[in-house]
Amino acid sequence: MDLHEVCDLIVDCEHKTAPTQAEGYPSIRTPNIGRGYFLLDGVNRVSEETYRSWTRRAEPKPGDLIMAREAPVGNVAMVPAGLRPCLGQRTLLIRPMRSKVFPRYLAYLLIGDQIQNIIHAMTNGVTVPHLNMKDVRSLPLPPLPPLPTQRKIAAILSAYDDLIENNLRRIKILEEMAQNLYREWFVKFRFPGWEKARFVDSPLGKIPEEWEVTTINKVTSYINRGVTPKYDASASSLVVNQKCIRDRKLNLSLARQHKSRVMDDKYVVFGDILINSTGVGTLGRVAQVYEDLNDVTVDTHVSIVRPSNGDGIDFLGLALIDLEPHFESLGAGATGQTELRRDRIGETEIVLPPVKMRKQFSEKVTSLRKLVLNLAARNETLRRTRDLLLPKLISGEVDVSELDIAIPEEAA
Repeated sequence: MDLHEVCDLIVDCEHKTAPTQAEGYPSIRTPNIGRGYFLLDGVNRVSEETYRSWTRRAEPKPGDLIMAREAPVGNVAMVPAGLRPCLGQRTLLIRPMRSKVFPRYLAYLLIGDQIQNIIHAMTNGVTVPHLNMKDVRSLPLPPLPPLPTQRKIAAILSAYDDLIENNLRRIKILEEMAQNLYREWFVKFRFPGWEKARFVDSPLGKIPEEWEVTTINKVTSYINRGVTPKYDASASSLVVNQKCIRDRKLNLSLARQHKSRVMDDKYVVFGDILINSTGVGTLGRVAQVYEDLNDVTVDTHVSIVRPSNGDGIDFLGLALIDLEPHFESLGAGATGQTELRRDRIGETEIVLPPVKMRKQFSEKVTSLRKLVLNLAARNETLRRTRDLLLPKLISGEVDVSELDIAIPEEAA
């Protein structure tokens, strides 16, 4: 059985870039498609007119699947109720035939090892891995279980995804709370006791009298790039690359193993601030190391910025995260070779509050930031468990046909 035999539609995207705007309908490109879910932070938005034009072939509906035709090739996510996306470049729309296959089950089937191995075999050896529409339509599927069993399998796996999604929402709220508190105290100057503060002139405008304007150089002990890695899948050491730094977070699951020689200063430690320093689109992204790591460094496209004392770790980390647009603007060089030099990072001016206030700020945000790490670790465990269970359920190794499973009503 091929994929097209269980689908009402398999539709390609428009082969041109949609004009974007600040608000509007989400335009789903390949970076927005994860393994079973959409990554909508920073998604491109389009107007009503563009949406109508880009959905002439088919308007995505709840329960439809959107697949990435290029890197990350083969990723699939299901359109949830309430989302009205259009297809960006190098994506395609799959509309399951509901009399034959339950949409969410098909999504899990397509991201499972069996189908993913077929997809990767189709694209192996190609300079830019790419799925042709013909290959997608003729994608071979294993025999499908009865629809009630499909729904049970989907319900089990969805329970993990629902927990993950709930934790992601909590993480977003906690991160916003910490960043908003930083802005309230150190940008808007609405810190405890601000009503009695006297403000004076400074190179950065009016600031509280006991505060000072300084540079990042003066509050850090180390600013430098990382190593040129020699990748080795058998090594235990990790090297962080620019893909690991996104949405103000450090994602070590995208780090690679290596066996390069590393000077002591280039091992990342708790409190280090990492800044992407090469290339338009990635340059300027910031994340802070907020856990103790062992044998982890960064490559030459990432800068390490190390606070000079412990009392300013939270303040400086959130200050530099808030400066992402500034760092992005500091890139210099030819297109494709844009670089953020360490001297330009170091010369950046910031407003520095007194030590007592930096400590007081840390007391407020440390618990929030630690809870973010805790929730992220829980999600990693949930993903691993789900991914171990997925092939066993899809293959029938774990038989759920006779289980009494409550299946929630949903649009799909």
